[in-house]
Amino acid sequence: MKAVLTLSDKHYKAKPLRRVYIEKKGKNKKRPLGIPTMYDRAMQTLYALALEPVAETTGDHISFGFRKGRSAKDACEQIFCVLARKCSPTWILEGDIKGCFDNINHAWLQDNIPMDKRIMKQFLKSGFIYQGNLFPTVSGSPQGGAISSLYANMTLDGLEKLIQDKYHRNSKGKIENHYRAKTKVNLVRYADDFIITANTREIAEELKEIVDQFLNNRGLTLSEEKTRITHIDDGFDFLGWTFRKFKGKLIVKPSKDSLKTLTKKCATIILKEGKADRQSELIRRLNQVIRGWTNYHKHVVASQAFSCVNNTLYLLLQQWAKHRHPNKSKWWRLNNYWHEKNGKRWLLMADEYSLINLRRIDIIRHPKLQISKNPFIHEEYFVKRKMKLKSLVAARNGEEMLGSV
Repeated sequence: MKAVLTLSDKHYKAKPLRRVYIEKKGKNKKRPLGIPTMYDRAMQTLYALALEPVAETTGDHISFGFRKGRSAKDACEQIFCVLARKCSPTWILEGDIKGCFDNINHAWLQDNIPMDKRIMKQFLKSGFIYQGNLFPTVSGSPQGGAISSLYANMTLDGLEKLIQDKYHRNSKGKIENHYRAKTKVNLVRYADDFIITANTREIAEELKEIVDQFLNNRGLTLSEEKTRITHIDDGFDFLGWTFRKFKGKLIVKPSKDSLKTLTKKCATIILKEGKADRQSELIRRLNQVIRGWTNYHKHVVASQAFSCVNNTLYLLLQQWAKHRHPNKSKWWRLNNYWHEKNGKRWLLMADEYSLINLRRIDIIRHPKLQISKNPFIHEEYFVKRKMKLKSLVAARNGEEMLGSV
């Protein structure tokens, strides 16, 4: 007989998580992950499905991370709308929360998250196993849990209202654009990363203290290392993009760290992992990386960055070809691997694949999201928006997809 898995909260007891550590991007530090059993993950998913509509209805409008129908690109567009005008704010508080998932206060979650308290306690207090030893969990919701992102978002919800109450309301308690324009305080948040704009450095310093107090009540603190106040003319990095004004014009482009990470990844594929690969296999692997990176960045000012990546790839692939044919001339290697197709010259091609040419990728702006819309209430809007985004991606990727198949 086949065993049937049933989910029930009767006498439910969560098992300890398996603790693993993964490398942090661009750092020597490691990030702890807690991996639940399949049964516990299913239970968390079940409760997350019930809790998500509540979180969407009560959540901050300017929160874009781990939410249905929202993405980092929507956060980017929101920042652009806030900072693009000549009269836009000039000071930015770049906020980062220290170990957000690991330090959320359990008592605060129990008091403020509307779900079964006994089940929540099982999710939060299950403990974890590392190197054969059992450790208790006294704070935080482990990264790797299906419901942890919801807990983190709901913990940080309310920051928008706090700012509105202080900076956007008139003497009668109503929110007025006049007060918003006067202080120029705007919040944009993606998961535990956020920026807050301000008209002066003094207001930005004041905002830092307000946010710090808000977080302390939830068991969290700002990271002194990553939290800073910058002027828009100096620019700041957020979600892999650099936002900076040149002569009063806001320019958004891929950050240097993002370019560096992509170049390092491509170099590893070409010069280390792909030394003995067939040409078609190498192109297939590179196209996967390039397509993902360009899809993320192609709505900002990225033409120069794309061209730079293209040049770097060409030099790396020349080294790859030279390694394979050290006794052949440069022109022999070029004619053997780079060909002409549909009137386009110097394409790295095999019978099955051709490498994406980043210079031919069009830049098309990402459609602005109506941040007041709720995917559980305004379902038709999100269906139409999803279809529009798919059509844009299909149109932009058509030529590259055809060329790489």
